[in-house]
Amino acid sequence: MRRSVVGIVSNSYLQDDSYPVQLAGTANLEAIYNVTKAMPVIFPALPAITNIDELCERFDGILLTGARPNIHPSEYGEAETEAHGVFDRDRDAVTLPLIRSCVQLGVPILGICRGFQEFNVAFGGSLHPEIREISGRMNHRMPPDGTIDEKFAMRHDVELVPGGHFAKIFGKDIVTTNSLHGQGIKDAGSRIIIEGYATDGTPEALRVENATNFAYAVQWHPEWNASQDNVSKPLFEAFGSAMMCNIG
Repeated sequence: MRRSVVGIVSNSYLQDDSYPVQLAGTANLEAIYNVTKAMPVIFPALPAITNIDELCERFDGILLTGARPNIHPSEYGEAETEAHGVFDRDRDAVTLPLIRSCVQLGVPILGICRGFQEFNVAFGGSLHPEIREISGRMNHRMPPDGTIDEKFAMRHDVELVPGGHFAKIFGKDIVTTNSLHGQGIKDAGSRIIIEGYATDGTPEALRVENATNFAYAVQWHPEWNASQDNVSKPLFEAFGSAMMCNIG
């Protein structure tokens, strides 16, 4: 049986403040290879050279990673403000239709952080530009100081719907996760089922209603230390199992 191949979306960066490049975090590649046992392949988030149909045909699964740029608010009917931060309109143009195509065609797809937000927007949902400014919410952003391990350290619990899809994956109703995001779901999209919330009410885990295959996303970063973490590992294992079922 051949190894599954996972397409991992890249992100736009300027190297030396002038040279445009497409990158993906090493932890994402390692999580796919070490836990799902699939081959990770980075594809460009550039609509001019990326064909959605070909991505769905050639890859056994898709991973939408986190990224510093945010989804442009025009994608969910709102005006741009300073609070919305920086954007990657090319990634918007690739990932939003890609999510809908994967769900329609039954291609397993996993969203992380920005990918979680993309799932929601792809199905008509909206986002808060800065959830730490909402009364009663904690600061979910990455700590500005400390080592990389300290920045990705576990920071809060996520309460899951008892008996739900995520609770079955993790084998428990409460999990502890890291937190490195500024934005969050405001209104859920038409097919978005929220199955996990942080203790302050921030949505943290979702699935697509009536999807024929794996269509899940989380607001935290499970790629970090995925081989050892008892929450990250079963999530990637479930993603890998879905791909293996697809290729027989």
